[in-house]
Amino acid sequence: MLFLLQAAGKQSSPGGMLSMLLPFILMFVVMYFLILRPQKKKERERKSLLSRIKKNDRVVTAGGVHGTITSVRENEIILRIDDAKDVKIKVDRSAVAAVLEVSHEETEEPKEIAKESKETK
Repeated sequence: MLFLLQAAGKQSSPGGMLSMLLPFILMFVVMYFLILRPQKKKERERKSLLSRIKKNDRVVTAGGVHGTITSVRENEIILRIDDAKDVKIKVDRSAVAAVLEVSHEETEEPKEIAKESKETK
C-alpha cells in the first residue's frame, strides 16, 4: 500500500518524457533515410523510365519476356517478340522492368556532330 502512495505522489517530469520518446524519434529518422527516401527515389526513376519508352526500344517485361516495342498507347504497349514469325503480344505499360536498348530515332543532330568531329581529326 505504501508503494502505491509513493508512486501516486511522483509525477513524471517533461524531460523524462522526452528522453523516453527520443529513441523512437531517432528510429523514425533512421528509417526515413535508409528506407523511405531511397524507395521514393526509385519510384520516381521507374515512372520516368515508363514515360520515356517509345517505339523500337528493346525492353524486358517483369515476366522476363524480351521484345521490341511496336506500338505505345496510354496504358499498354505491343511487343514484337519474334521477327521471323511476327509474334506480337500486348502487355501493360507497368509490366516493363527494364529498357535494354533505346532507339536512335530522336534527332539527327547528334549524328551530324559526330560526323563533324570525325572530319576535323
